[in-house]
Amino acid sequence: MTQITFYKTTTGEYQGFTCDGHSGYAERGEDIVCAAISVLVINTINSLEQIAGEQMDVETDEEDGKIRCSFVNQPLRETSKAFMDSLVLGLGQIEKQYGKNYCKLTFEEV
Repeated sequence: MTQITFYKTTTGEYQGFTCDGHSGYAERGEDIVCAAISVLVINTINSLEQIAGEQMDVETDEEDGKIRCSFVNQPLRETSKAFMDSLVLGLGQIEKQYGKNYCKLTFEEV
């Protein structure tokens, strides 16, 4: 299962997120759930950096399927908030369509 955790303040500001694990929906290289999650997450990170100009600390481990992203500056720009809301929407749709056994979203207050 891929566990995605979004970290937000008490006022709802995004602090970052982690994406951990392979979905296990199919064999590596054929796993459409894992591919969809990866595309959404990586595209969001690229958009945050290249379009919105956000500064982030990003750590990845391809073997373990882990991505950690934390935002350097607070609060995020409005464009960045929209990118993050879009990521939550897309991943939520994957969770809804394929089930929490493959993709699970959680939110933690920090």
